[in-house]
Amino acid sequence: MTYAQAVGQAASRIEERSWEHSLDAQLQKLLKTGHQETIDTTLNSLFKEDLNAYDVLMDGVEAVSESSSIMVDIDGVPTAHDVLLVAAPILAWTRFSISSGAIPADILSTLTAHFSAHLLADGTHLAMSPTLFSIDQLPRSHVETYAKTHKLAQAALKGTALKADLKAPETAPFLADTRYLLVAVVARAGAPLFRWQMPANQANFIGERTTALEQWRAQAMPTVARLLPGCGIELLLPEAYYMACREADKLIRPVSIRAAVHYLTHTLAIEPSELRAVIAGFGEESADGQVDEYRVAFTQRQTPDVIYGVVWPLYGQEDEEGTPPEGVQPGGIDAQLAKPVTPVEEIIQYLNAAGITQIKKHGERYVSEFCDDCGAPLFADQVGELAHAEMPEDAPSGTEHFH
Repeated sequence: MTYAQAVGQAASRIEERSWEHSLDAQLQKLLKTGHQETIDTTLNSLFKEDLNAYDVLMDGVEAVSESSSIMVDIDGVPTAHDVLLVAAPILAWTRFSISSGAIPADILSTLTAHFSAHLLADGTHLAMSPTLFSIDQLPRSHVETYAKTHKLAQAALKGTALKADLKAPETAPFLADTRYLLVAVVARAGAPLFRWQMPANQANFIGERTTALEQWRAQAMPTVARLLPGCGIELLLPEAYYMACREADKLIRPVSIRAAVHYLTHTLAIEPSELRAVIAGFGEESADGQVDEYRVAFTQRQTPDVIYGVVWPLYGQEDEEGTPPEGVQPGGIDAQLAKPVTPVEEIIQYLNAAGITQIKKHGERYVSEFCDDCGAPLFADQVGELAHAEMPEDAPSGTEHFH
């Protein structure tokens, strides 16, 4: 798409914004009319030919699907309003099952009130979806995200109640997983959406944002706990849809390791020191040696059998060498030149923190393989053979549905 290339080559902010306006208008038409295939084809083409333009287009299509400008009649005068789709991620972990689906009306009302009072700027409108989403149940395309944004925005402006999504896809059972509340926030064009954007709070927006998150956690936690019985939970900062989802994807990874160790030690009645972890990198066959994810296999120290496994995907700029921390680091130039922590080092830190000290790392990269029967990922055992994670036959029943 030439607009995306033009944005990338603009020589001034004025020119860049002009091209962005044209790009947004084109994307708005495509998303409104359901042309996801056209967008995907263009993204695939730019990915091969022009990575800079690909990034511009991806940023653009995400922005236009999760935010919009709409006209609202106020006393007969059409007035521009900004709309943003916000996701409020919830990290959850348990030895049982993590709920999703319809949110009871009283709980929805309470969460909506807390969301508005502690996170949003004065004068905003909001509508919260009456569904607690798993990652499998979120909008699967930019077109679906666009439709969800506008459906919730209309409910926010009209004050109408929404029905929970019917026929939501089944979600795979995990010991640790993310759940999401989706909210559309509407404000007059240019007016603040969040509390930390309000004029009185701008000078200390970092502190205000921290306070907003603390208040959201303190006030919403008891209500969220009713939605997720039997679970440990952590509420993350609600943010723009795509950003919030990406942050949650990263932050659920260490929780998955802690939950796995907790589950294994309690189910098998053993200490963490009696477990071994085996880390191996996996990627696509055609990906030129690139590691897409690490898979962590767990065995008991006295046997080689893989009894459980956790997948640690890599996102964005992450790779096996690690990504340097952003911004100026405390400690001067030496700290800025410090070697970044690699994903493997990070995984080992979390394993150690959970009490596992016997850890093996395979140097070779494996092709991502899955079980032909159930689709579960295969894990490398201590000698490097790929194996299905299977709990011991004498383990207490009722746990075998977890992969």
